[in-house]
Amino acid sequence: MQTETQMTKQIHLTRRSPNYWRVTIDHPPLNIFGPDTIPQLDEVITAIETDEAVKVVVFDSAVEGFFLTHYDFVAPVENTTRLPPGPTGLQPLPDMLVRLSRAPVVSIASIRGRATGVGSELALACDMRFASREKAILSHFEVGTGIVPGGGPMARLPRLMGRGRALEVLLGADDIPGDLAERYGYVNRSLPDAELDEFVDSLATRIASFDKRAISETKGFVDVASLPPDYEIAPEWDVCLASIMRPAAQKRIKKLMERGFHKPGDVEERLGYHVGQLER
Repeated sequence: MQTETQMTKQIHLTRRSPNYWRVTIDHPPLNIFGPDTIPQLDEVITAIETDEAVKVVVFDSAVEGFFLTHYDFVAPVENTTRLPPGPTGLQPLPDMLVRLSRAPVVSIASIRGRATGVGSELALACDMRFASREKAILSHFEVGTGIVPGGGPMARLPRLMGRGRALEVLLGADDIPGDLAERYGYVNRSLPDAELDEFVDSLATRIASFDKRAISETKGFVDVASLPPDYEIAPEWDVCLASIMRPAAQKRIKKLMERGFHKPGDVEERLGYHVGQLER
C-alpha cells in the first residue's frame, strides 16, 4: 500500500509550449529529496529524453527558501538500496543526473533558495545554472557530517571551478551564496532576485526558438569536452551509502537531528553553520 508521502506529487511538469518546459519541485516544507522522489524525477527525465519537440527545460522550485535540499535521512536506507539501477547501469540518482546532462535538450537550473546536497547535484547536472544573488545558497555539507557526497559533485565541480575551489566547497562543507557561486564558476550568473525569473524565461524562450538539431548537436560536442565519464560517477554513490553507515557519520547525523535537522528552522536554513559546530 502506498503511503501518503508516496502518493504526494513532488515534481510538476508544465509545458509552457511544446518546445519549452518547466519542472517545478514542490515538496514542502524543505524540498527534501528521497526514495519517493526518484520515480517522479525519472518520469520527468524520461519525458525529456524521448519527446521530439522539447528543446529547453527549466528546473525551479515552488517552496520558499529551498530549491532542492539534501537526501532524506529519515527514510529507511533499504528504501533506497532496493531500487534497481537505471538505463545507464548506474544507481537511480546518478543515473538520472547523467541522463539529464546527456539529453539532447538544454537544461537550466533557476536557483532561488538552498541547493544543498542533491539540490546542488541536480543543478550541476543541468547545462546552465542561474542564481538569485540574495536568496540562492549552494552547498555540499556532507563531509562535515562524515558522509561522502554521492551524486557526482567530485566529478563535476573540478571541471567547473578548478581543483582548489572544488575542494574548498566539498571539504569546507559550508554555504556558498549566489554572488560567490558566480565568482567560483559554480553558477553561470547570479542576478538580483527581482530579475532572475525574467532573465531565465527570456533565455529559455530564445533558445527554444532555435532549431533542435542544431541545439542538440552543438550540445553533444560540448558534452564530449566537458562531461565526466560514467566510471568517475559510479563509485561516488557506493562510497556515499557506505559512509552513511559508519559510526562517525551516524554520530554527526544524530547530533544534527537533535539540533533540528529535517525540520523547518535554523538548522536547515543555516546548515553550513550548524555542520561546523558539531564537534565544537
